[in-house]
Amino acid sequence: MHLEAVDTVGVVGAGTMGNGIAQVAATAGYDVVMRDVSEELVAAGFEDIRASFERLVARGTVKEQEAEAATARITGTTEMTALDDADLVVEAVTEDMDVKQSVFGELDAVCGSDAVLASNTSTLSITTIASATDRPEQVMGLHFMNPVPVMKGVELVVGEHTSDETVALGREFARDIGKETWEADDKPGFVVNRVLMPWINEGIRAYDEGVADKADIDRGLTLGTNVPMGPLELADHIGLDVVLDASETLYEELGDRYKPAYLLKRKVAAGDLGKKSGRGFYDYE
Repeated sequence: MHLEAVDTVGVVGAGTMGNGIAQVAATAGYDVVMRDVSEELVAAGFEDIRASFERLVARGTVKEQEAEAATARITGTTEMTALDDADLVVEAVTEDMDVKQSVFGELDAVCGSDAVLASNTSTLSITTIASATDRPEQVMGLHFMNPVPVMKGVELVVGEHTSDETVALGREFARDIGKETWEADDKPGFVVNRVLMPWINEGIRAYDEGVADKADIDRGLTLGTNVPMGPLELADHIGLDVVLDASETLYEELGDRYKPAYLLKRKVAAGDLGKKSGRGFYDYE
């Protein structure tokens, strides 16, 4: 399949990543079908999309008419069969291998034989996800960064059987929706999380061990390494539960250097998950 043949993009999952992917694809002119397991989750996804567009319109990044037209191109559904006409489907569900394989097995049965299936996974094996299908050569990773409408990067992950044509389609699609890409082999954590998770966890340990207070740790890293936010603020932004899940996956695969910080586990156990819960390392209104 070539990009010219892609008219409809399917997105499985209407959460933060899924609705962001749906938004940028619709903004680029694609018809989008966004699927989740309940009407409430689909409705919440549309609320996030509308709120995101409001911010972009207020900044002058997008015109109001463009935002309205893009939103109109997105169809919400709870039925997997509604993705049967999708030419490219991006899965953005929870980081659980059993769940992802179940989704890909359903997509393989529903979608046309030429359709390309992609996962937004940040740590899990594309090869293992693809094994749930009869089209592993048409399965790849398209790992978007959060928040999707703002962040420019997309990580292309190549599974054991992913074809060159599939990778080329993923690269062209990312470019067409205004993103830049880099390519990673199907190894735990790929590029971003393989480097990012130890960085975040070491920042948490430094705070827990009293090296500096949390504000100075974040200030030191932003001023000292020219990153936009420090490890504690970034962990809150990502979601401490997401950071913990990714760290535990990498710890299992790669060993002690990826061991989650104790304070991270304690925060998650307490329900302090960052911005989405209103409290993490910092408090949010």
